[in-house]
This record gives sequence, structure tokens and C-alpha cells, in this order.
Amino acid sequence: MDADSTATAWLGPGPFLRGIAWLDRDRPVRADPADTERLPWDTGERATLPIGVRLEFLAHGAHAVEIHYRAAVPGPTDALRDLAHGFSLWDRHGMVREVFTDPAAEAVVRVPLPGGPGPFTVYPPEAQSPRILGVRGLGGTLAPAPAAPRWVVHGDSITEGWLSTRPAHGWPAVAGRALGWDTVNLGYAGAARGELATAEQLAALPADALTLAFGTNCWTRVPYTAALLYETTRVFLDLVRQGHPRTPLLLVSPVLRPDAERAPNRLGATLGALRDAMERAARDRIAAGDQRLALLPGRDLLGPEHLADGLHPNDAGHRVLGLAVATALRRAGFDAG
Repeated sequence: MDADSTATAWLGPGPFLRGIAWLDRDRPVRADPADTERLPWDTGERATLPIGVRLEFLAHGAHAVEIHYRAAVPGPTDALRDLAHGFSLWDRHGMVREVFTDPAAEAVVRVPLPGGPGPFTVYPPEAQSPRILGVRGLGGTLAPAPAAPRWVVHGDSITEGWLSTRPAHGWPAVAGRALGWDTVNLGYAGAARGELATAEQLAALPADALTLAFGTNCWTRVPYTAALLYETTRVFLDLVRQGHPRTPLLLVSPVLRPDAERAPNRLGATLGALRDAMERAARDRIAAGDQRLALLPGRDLLGPEHLADGLHPNDAGHRVLGLAVATALRRAGFDAG
């Protein structure tokens, strides 16, 4: 019997999608669509990309899942890697397989399943900004995976997952799988400089746990002094706490950046001094009584061998960072459930 004859009806993607922060009509976005005018241009641009959005489901007798999607088609001069076109299937033990597709404005991809009920996760190719239109099982039925605690992560390009070879290898995805949480990735490449409008959006966004991992772009992209970053971190935390007074919150200070550690920016601040300022702001708040705030100093989490370009982690670095964050959250006794 042809596999298509055993296909179930197309199902709307909504119940299967994870990692959703906001919807602009029916399109996942990573900043509040009603509050984009207050955001810097670079933040708003990155927020349109569906970083971290994925499908999670149980399979009852199905031997494959089909995904109907619409995506951006790269131009002839775009140098997209083959990996950018892959749909990656994961189970609890790791990646099961990848299915590669040619970029298309609208298409259906079929991903074979290994047997068993799952749960399974499919990471779409983020470089194409895919919009999932429907899912269906072949030879059986699909059901949405059980809901998991919602973990909102904010940061810069490192949090967005830059220079990891696949969406599933970025450190928030690694940590989320280790914790069994629903990771919502609000990493904005080139941005995440402590914008207070972002803090207010985080305060209004439902979350069972939060992690903040910004500061690197305060060294050169928009130069800060240590005093300015101390105050920015303090006020950013104050605003987030207005919406999440008791939500577990982890602050991760900037990871190693060899060229910046002792080099002053245009205002005379080294990355080491900026990191110290962020950590001091967090410790001062903890000392003042915020026992649901924890600090993970970032300086010694990665070595030079973990950096792909002297700034962004490679796959091994993302894994080390993700597991360190998961361990820090567990050691802090944070339960996001």
C-alpha cells in the first residue's frame, strides 16, 4: 500500500509548536508585535526570525511525519550551507536523523520515524524562516507532546545560537533538553544590550523560569562604561521582577572573548570590567533579598578551544555552555514546574 494512502488528515500546527513567545497574526515572532516601535532596529529585525521554534509530538503507530511549510527562498548569490536546509528529528536520546530539502516557497517534507511513541522533536531549518502550515502522520496518528515548563532565555548572538551547525545545537536548546523544559529563545544577534523595552516585554511574557545572558555587545557595538552597565543591569532586573517577582531567574555574565578581556573600548571599559559590573549588580540584588535570582559567572565556562571565531562558541562550546546553565539552574534548586 502506498504510504500516502495511510496518511491522516492535516492537523493545524498550533498545538504541536513549542518555543513560541508571541504570534503576529499566526506567525511566530520573538518580540511583542504591539510594542516594536520602542525596540532598536537590530532587535526588531532579529525578532522576526523563528529561532528555537520547533515541533514536538507523540506518534501512535505512525512510521513518518509530514510537515507542510512555507519558507523564504534564498537568492542565487546567497551562500547557504546544506545544513541550513535540514529538518532534524530528535528523541530523548539524541538526533535520530536529518532530512534535507531544496529551498522552496511552499513544500511538504516527509521525516521517517524510528518507531515507538516518542516524544519526538523536529527542528526546522531556521535560515529559511519556515512557517509551519500543517502536520500529519503516515500509518498512524500524531498528538501534541505534553506541555513542559516554559523557560524564557534572553541574550545576544551567542544565545541565538550563532556558529552552531544546527538549531538543535545552540546552548539554549541543549539546556532545555537537559532540563526537560520548553525553551523560548529570545536571543537577538548584534543586540541584547540591556534595552529596557525588552525588560518590560519579558516582564509581561508568561514564564516558569528565565535566564538573561547579555553584555558582550556592550563592549564595542554600543560601548558602555562599567558604571553604566551596572545601572542598566540593576534596572533591567527591577523591570523584569515587576512581572515576575518570584520566578526563578538566572543571570549569566559574558563568556570568554579573548580580544576583549583586557582591551578598553571607546569609553575605557574592558570586557572584564563590564562582566564584573554585571555580576556585582546581581550579587547586590541577591544580598538585598532576591533569593530566586542566581548568578552564573561566564568567564571560565569556555576556553579558547570552544570558540569558533574568538567570540561565538562552536558546537562543543554550545554544549558545554548549555550543560553549565542547566547545572546552575539545578544547583540553585529552581523548579520551573
